[in-house]
Amino acid sequence: MSKTVLITGAGSGFGKGAAVALAARGHHVIATTETVEQAKELSSQHPELRVEKIDITNMTDVQKIRDWPVDVLINNAGYGQTGPMSDVPLDRLRRVFEVNVFGTVAITQATLPQMAARGSGRIIIVSSIAGKFAAPGFGPYAMSKHALEAMGKAMRPELAPQGIDVCLLNPGPYNTGFNDRMADSMWEWFNDSSINAPAKEIHQAVGQMVTTNQMDPEEVVTRMVELVEAETTTENNFVPEAIVAMLNL
Repeated sequence: MSKTVLITGAGSGFGKGAAVALAARGHHVIATTETVEQAKELSSQHPELRVEKIDITNMTDVQKIRDWPVDVLINNAGYGQTGPMSDVPLDRLRRVFEVNVFGTVAITQATLPQMAARGSGRIIIVSSIAGKFAAPGFGPYAMSKHALEAMGKAMRPELAPQGIDVCLLNPGPYNTGFNDRMADSMWEWFNDSSINAPAKEIHQAVGQMVTTNQMDPEEVVTRMVELVEAETTTENNFVPEAIVAMLNL
């Protein structure tokens, strides 16, 4: 059965891939982007999508969706920042939480009234393997994804009696460009005068590990489509599933 699916952060990566794949399967997709420029580009590339500029940290944008009849919300928009916790600038840490946590909560809350009134709906929260595991230098990002884990785990039993399903998607390192940009972000401000400067080589090694041999993002796109169309979901959905055993989670 065709569904109306709202996807945040659909200008690139998993969000864009899922938007195109779901539209090809007959779903009505509302693909949202952070900027007008991204919206114009996506719309010109994929006229089969309804493209809207929705910055999830902008409450004026977020309020636009309150009356949209959304069956499934995919909370995919995200922001990455690396760096040791002893040195990360607080404005950068706040930005991670504004997008990944507060923005995600805001758009979810804006979507829920019409789902509750209808007595059905699904919220898919794109967390990460970092929601379960934190590596040196990736603390800022992992903190925000741990928060999303708490959000999803609380909301799943809270909303189930109203017919609304909530689940989490936990991808590993996939080649969308996101991990590369995130790994590079700390070097914009980290230097030899930083408190954690003696561990510089560790941060370089972890960054290289995360960005080497990344997997095909189509695997995550396929899982997103499956979660949209599934009758029921599990609380956490790891991609690839083998990563659970690899990291002993």
